[in-house]
Amino acid sequence: MSSSGICKHLKHVYKLIVDNFLTMMTIPMAAAAVVVAGSLEPDKIVSRLRALTLTPAHLFLFVFLPAVIVVYLLSRPRKVYLVDYACFHGTHHYRVPFASFVEHARETPTFNDASIRFMSRLLQSSGLGEETCGPSPARYIPPHRHCTLDAAREEAELVVFSAIDQLFSKTKVSLDTIHVLVVNCSAFSPTPSFVDMVVNKYKLRDDIRGVHLSGMGCGAGLISVELARSLLRVAPRGARALVVSTETLSPLLYLGNERPMLLPYCLFRMGGAAALMSTSAADARFRLTTAVRTTTAADDKSYRSIYQEEDGKGNKGAGLSMDLIAVAGRALKANITAMAPIVLPISEQLLFAMSFMAQKISSGRVKSLYVPNFLTAFEHFCIHAGGSAVVDEVQRSLGLSDEHVEPSRMTLHRFGNVSSSSVWYELAYVEAKGRMRKGDRVWMIGFGSGFKCNSAVWECIVPAPNSDGPWAGCIHRYPVQIKSPKARPRQ
Repeated sequence: MSSSGICKHLKHVYKLIVDNFLTMMTIPMAAAAVVVAGSLEPDKIVSRLRALTLTPAHLFLFVFLPAVIVVYLLSRPRKVYLVDYACFHGTHHYRVPFASFVEHARETPTFNDASIRFMSRLLQSSGLGEETCGPSPARYIPPHRHCTLDAAREEAELVVFSAIDQLFSKTKVSLDTIHVLVVNCSAFSPTPSFVDMVVNKYKLRDDIRGVHLSGMGCGAGLISVELARSLLRVAPRGARALVVSTETLSPLLYLGNERPMLLPYCLFRMGGAAALMSTSAADARFRLTTAVRTTTAADDKSYRSIYQEEDGKGNKGAGLSMDLIAVAGRALKANITAMAPIVLPISEQLLFAMSFMAQKISSGRVKSLYVPNFLTAFEHFCIHAGGSAVVDEVQRSLGLSDEHVEPSRMTLHRFGNVSSSSVWYELAYVEAKGRMRKGDRVWMIGFGSGFKCNSAVWECIVPAPNSDGPWAGCIHRYPVQIKSPKARPRQ
């Protein structure tokens, strides 16, 4: 047997022993106790019990320990579940084929030839397909005349109401049971708010706890999940929360020639998702086990890696810095450090802890920190499809296979960067492919401006009964082969 084969078997034995150490110790002791008890006659057992002298300390333990256990069980945070979710699925009227995109760019007088060539190359290397959807103003020439407040409201209502209608149709939920409403949209924050828009449309209860998150970027979807969990835990038992994640693109259409600001203009597409959460396990399909948020905004490079501002000619846009991938890698590392002790088996935690200690003791001579094998903790990964470079970095950092990142790549190809809702499209992809099984664990990873890396972990209770959803009618065509260009467009 080769040395690599021996190491593989030794690692397997190590994991088997460490992960099951408590069981391996408990079972023999319990078996020995049963054998000893079985060898004694009932009269002897009774006489030994009577011979015991109970001290006040014994009596205190007999009363105190059960009381502690009861208090612990009553004070545990309530479990939170995902009843179901739905994603916006735009019709062919909103499609943005590459040829149409470039043609519109050529007819827009504010774009120069260099910017048009840059955007054309970028689209070819982006990982996007020909069926992504854009807002109405993007189909007019010139588009800036149609980027009005009414157009933004129309786009928001189309996406949000479509996703919520699908969700309510699937769940048949009584609207009176929705106590919490969390909506996230970064670029568009109208008055009245998104929350008021939804409450008015569906006539939700007047004491609903509503929150609109803005300016949080693509990672806001998982922040909304964590916020809804916190609000549900203090709401009446069995309460439900409606979580809506979207991005309104009409106010984001950039018409200048700064290349960092042209990146979002080319990559972002119209999309949104609605999810129904509850503290009741009735009809639930997933259980939320963990939610971890990490922000690196204290670092200046991280803070400015995605930054909305005006260019030299007064055109407003969000620019992506050259440091973005490195910033995302550092944020992911910080998030992993916080997640690892919660989700990993003992064997992986021990290896990670020893690697961390060796790095500290060696004063930096040990450069690389052990990357835990997260395949021991998760079966599925939903990585924010912000761009092919982001997915590449996460795949490299976590040591994932192409199949593990397939939901992210295919979501990017079919729907584009749909911002905070992308992780829901990816979850829908896994289910549409029939890969989800009862007990499977899903790790959602979201990145956002600031810079933030957020995680949520779900455990499957009931897989989807069918593939209805955003992938209906096209799932049979996926996965598709996506060519990776040798060089990305120069900035």
